[in-house]
Amino acid sequence: MSKPLLLMTRHFPPAVEARAARDYATIPNAADTAMTGAEIVSAARQAEPAGILCAAGDAMNAETIGQLPESVRIISTFSVGTDHIDLAAAAARGIAVANTPDVLSVATAEIAMLLILTAARRGGEAERMLRARAWTGWAPTQLLGVTLERKVLGILGMGRIGQELAKMARGFGMEIHYRNRRPLPDAEAQGAVYHDSDESFLAAIDVLSMHIPGGEATRRWLNAARIAQLKRGAIVVNTGRGSTVDDEALCAALESGHLRAAGLDVFDGEPRIYEGYYTAPNVVLLPHLGSATVETRDAMGFRALDNLDAVLLRGEPPPHRVG
Repeated sequence: MSKPLLLMTRHFPPAVEARAARDYATIPNAADTAMTGAEIVSAARQAEPAGILCAAGDAMNAETIGQLPESVRIISTFSVGTDHIDLAAAAARGIAVANTPDVLSVATAEIAMLLILTAARRGGEAERMLRARAWTGWAPTQLLGVTLERKVLGILGMGRIGQELAKMARGFGMEIHYRNRRPLPDAEAQGAVYHDSDESFLAAIDVLSMHIPGGEATRRWLNAARIAQLKRGAIVVNTGRGSTVDDEALCAALESGHLRAAGLDVFDGEPRIYEGYYTAPNVVLLPHLGSATVETRDAMGFRALDNLDAVLLRGEPPPHRVG
């Protein structure tokens, strides 16, 4: 029996590609960069795969999906987020869509904690000073940051990642507040303080860590008005979706000193980055490293393959279907 054809839009971790090659006739991407929608359509029409293994940032929009061959039965994305996939277009074509939840919570929370620490202690500025050979020696007032002990961490979106971050932050002596659509059960909240309004939440916290999904409902959630509700000297960290931050407003607040610092791992329109971030001294920038550990990326790939296996090898619904 011949193996199902699988179009792979990126290079994936070696263990993931080895498993894919074992069970499928793979059609790899020649380069480790995102394929354009036209390139995905061209490759799919030429090979007529049964499944597509894609990743965040791929152009799986309505135009691309509408031009896929009839052979495609499932799109499995190497991500939790599905902002890059037009779910309605896939449903109209009868193509299942599945993602990789529940495997990157700790890794992403670690990056959030890294950004909080680096922003609070001015680690980015310090590292740049040393690389520029500009350090002239220890001084009593040099690069003074703030300690995290007894600070209030506000978690916007207390899901799995937010709860993992809360565990880590408690180890630094931080008090946890959170903003959700509804309060968590006590066993999950672990003593964290729930807020049912943006106003009370933002006014209470010293550090804001953002973990909300993208989409039009949350676009530029952190705007000038909400930034103004934060305490002067607050820190903002985003490891969720870049689209949830008004970049111009954030840079203005950093420039004015209303915000002490910011740490960002995600950007609106990435890999393009808002120009103001390049020159803001008090912002820490990472290139979307939230899930970037060997363990997590392997787990994501295996989960994506589990989805494909269910549909293409066993004729079953994918275990992590989102559309």
